[in-house]
Amino acid sequence: MSGKPVTMVRIYLTEGQHQYQQLMSLLHDQEKVAGVTAFRGIAGFGQTGILHSSSLLDMSLDLPIILEFFDAPEKVSGVLDHLNSFIKPGHIVSWSATVNSGE
Repeated sequence: MSGKPVTMVRIYLTEGQHQYQQLMSLLHDQEKVAGVTAFRGIAGFGQTGILHSSSLLDMSLDLPIILEFFDAPEKVSGVLDHLNSFIKPGHIVSWSATVNSGE
């Protein structure tokens, strides 16, 4: 299998931060990255130690959300510069990967 190098990015948010729609619009409409997936977590906690979770008795509206996207390393570098201006430090993780190119 042949492939091409990409950079994967994962952004950690909570629903309560109300950044999800803004980020989806930025990544889709402005930055035009190759692909984005949003995951809604059932539980999680971060630096504050506050547990965000859902249960049958308590349907939280502040659950974890993860946005994950990938693109060419050069493109992602520019996107990360933009994202770092409004995403809190420690909430973006990136790593090198390979995507199958079909060649």
